[in-house]
Amino acid sequence: MGAPPASAADRALARPRRRPLAALAALLALVAVGAAMLVTLATPTPRPVDAPADEFSAGRAYRTVQTVAQRPHPAGSAANDQVREHLVGVLSGLGLETEVQDTVAPEAGQLSGAAGGATFARVRNVVARLPGTASTGRVFLVAHYDSVQTGPGGNDDAAGTSTVLEVARALAAGPRPRNDVVFVLTDAEEACLCGAAAFAASHPLAADGGVVLNLEARGSTGPVIMFETSRNNAELVAAFGRGAPHPVGTSFAVEIYRALPNDTDFTAFLDHDFVGLNAAYIDGGAIYHTPLDTPAAMDRGSLQMHGDNALGLAREFGRADLTALKSGHDATYFPVPGGLVRYPGWLTWPLAALAVLGVLVLGWQVRHTGRAGTGRLFAGFGLALVPIVAAPVAAQLLWAGITALRPGYAELLDPYRPVWYRLAVVALAAAILLAWYALTRRRVGPAAPAVGGLGWLALLGVVLAALVPGGAYLATLPALAGALAGLVALRCRIDGPWPVVAVTLAGAVAVVILLPTVVLLFPALGMAMGGVAALFAVLLGLAALPVLDLLHPAAGLPGPTADDERGAVDPAADDERRRVAARGRRLGALPAVAAALAATLFAGVGLAVDRFDADHPVPTHLMYALDADTNEAQWITREEEPQPWTKEHAGSHFSEYLGAAFPGLGRESMRTGVAPAANLPAPTVQVLADTTAGGLRTLRLRLLPQRTVRLATLHVDATTAEVTRAEVAGRDVPVGRQPTVEEASLDRWGFGIVFHAPPPEGVEITLTVRPRAAKVALRAMDASDGLTALPGFRARPAGVGVAGSHTSEMLAVARTYSF
Repeated sequence: MGAPPASAADRALARPRRRPLAALAALLALVAVGAAMLVTLATPTPRPVDAPADEFSAGRAYRTVQTVAQRPHPAGSAANDQVREHLVGVLSGLGLETEVQDTVAPEAGQLSGAAGGATFARVRNVVARLPGTASTGRVFLVAHYDSVQTGPGGNDDAAGTSTVLEVARALAAGPRPRNDVVFVLTDAEEACLCGAAAFAASHPLAADGGVVLNLEARGSTGPVIMFETSRNNAELVAAFGRGAPHPVGTSFAVEIYRALPNDTDFTAFLDHDFVGLNAAYIDGGAIYHTPLDTPAAMDRGSLQMHGDNALGLAREFGRADLTALKSGHDATYFPVPGGLVRYPGWLTWPLAALAVLGVLVLGWQVRHTGRAGTGRLFAGFGLALVPIVAAPVAAQLLWAGITALRPGYAELLDPYRPVWYRLAVVALAAAILLAWYALTRRRVGPAAPAVGGLGWLALLGVVLAALVPGGAYLATLPALAGALAGLVALRCRIDGPWPVVAVTLAGAVAVVILLPTVVLLFPALGMAMGGVAALFAVLLGLAALPVLDLLHPAAGLPGPTADDERGAVDPAADDERRRVAARGRRLGALPAVAAALAATLFAGVGLAVDRFDADHPVPTHLMYALDADTNEAQWITREEEPQPWTKEHAGSHFSEYLGAAFPGLGRESMRTGVAPAANLPAPTVQVLADTTAGGLRTLRLRLLPQRTVRLATLHVDATTAEVTRAEVAGRDVPVGRQPTVEEASLDRWGFGIVFHAPPPEGVEITLTVRPRAAKVALRAMDASDGLTALPGFRARPAGVGVAGSHTSEMLAVARTYSF
């Protein structure tokens, strides 16, 4: 049965005598911890060009950024040739063994979007080696030096390229490391990760594997996050904690990235059994892959952080015994002020079970001490699900409303100035949590929702342990800390200082673990998925409910309550209790009202501040495609709700599938509009050899663009032939399952090849086919960049920009050939 029910004033885990003072002290403590965590995520001060030779200098590295990112330089372009020559000169000038790996390679990952077949590119990687004194293996510092066609790549990836050069300079100027250090600047990363694939698969220095440190950027600012590792990373993470001066990274990020269909050069190395770490700064995503990704947009503090970590890790791995890096498990880890907390992944399930047990014991003790009965505990647990569901939903609805007012946001990874919107989401989550708590506290008291919130955290910890083990700490540790704090509070005098101290410490644990997650999720996922950040903000609030309870006035006066046995009631005391309770309800609603007003204010300020203008243009996507068979052309856009400038070209017609005429553009549904036909030559297909044997026909072809292009494609009409074998530049191409005759009648183009950065002499392709018609039909397409010289093109006015896309500003020409 438990102890006799306590009065409403005694149902909390803490009821200090000086409630306002205790509330102030607890909140200041949590704010101080939160500030310390934000400082941990802050970037360092950039070092000047005259910094000591053995240090990384963002000032020196920035000079390289300015050289590399003068203009767009996609793979195969003349601008990229100039960048490569500069990189070779710098590395050779440092006395390093430097070479250019010039080869053809397949893609790593799935980036091409081709209708079928495979993607290749001609790549020219820059490779330099600093020999070690007694090497136990090789350390590879990797970044890509090419950019997208729509922007100069001031951050992506001039940041990584300049970091590699500056680290090479610092290492070459000091004592030689124990292990070989290889600097790899890859080509065609933006197109297909082909440069990294070529190096990892075929370069002699890569034959024995090694440790890879891949350096990236997706945005313009923010802390450098180590967001991906190879599997069984425990020893790698330990080295990261020791070697990186600014070790920002979480095992949760690694788990999430592994599950997402995203790829970087690191993917190619993992495919060939390398181990290593992948790092990038990711805030400021509005400029990603756009003309605004210039050197001037770069936060040099982020560049300094990239360099500090890369140099520190190069030295750490450079002196380590690389044969001892193997581990049988992943580590769980997360940043704290001053370093990185890590523990073996095998502790995930024991800690999750301990958290569940701790919450159950806390619930039993709360019932035993009369803080809440069984019914109230179950009600608290059930009701705690309300903010967990409501806050993410409300955040998504908020962003849907904002994007309805600003449709241009749909083409941006994040708004240009997202801070106010992020604050609005957090304030909205706080308003929902505080309003829910004010109502729930009134019904079931303070202790029951506190235990219920911890119960959901513990349950989520079990779910994460099963599905995302590296992220289980996000729920397990706050739940365990909250349960232990609650048990301590129940063992102490309710009106003494120790219950407040205990629940404040538990709240501090939640802040340390969950606040960085909330902060980093916004740039990682963008405002379009702000509901995820809102969810973790609510989890943080649930973990800190006993502290939030201190904001509420004491719950009534001692006396009969709904749980008391029936008896006589003093009318005067009952009236006083009702007046105090009514006043308490009004005061208790104030935090929720304040948070709701703040959310409204922040969203309004965001709309007022983040307007599209000449410096922050609304993104637009447009490309041009000419069918040389019919001499008909069309404007094409992927915008779901085209901007007014785009409508001037693409109009309102919606094409469900463009593959019938342009299979090289993939199967994405896009809007089209009639365009004037330009006088542009189509790529040619030359037959170099044609033989038939055993019912199979082998065509050796040359795909030859007749103008300077970024890529060329060749697709086979599946109604005329079934491809059984293929080669590109002498390399076998995986063919895969080909369409049947019935399938081909619905989707004509089957097997396809996409080739980036084709050489001037064209691309040699060999196809072995089983004919289905008298002649084999092939569709050749090539694509260049730049629309300004086309007939009918209207220049973008001020305030209208280019969307970050691999097809923005593309100019494609296609022709069908039959042999």
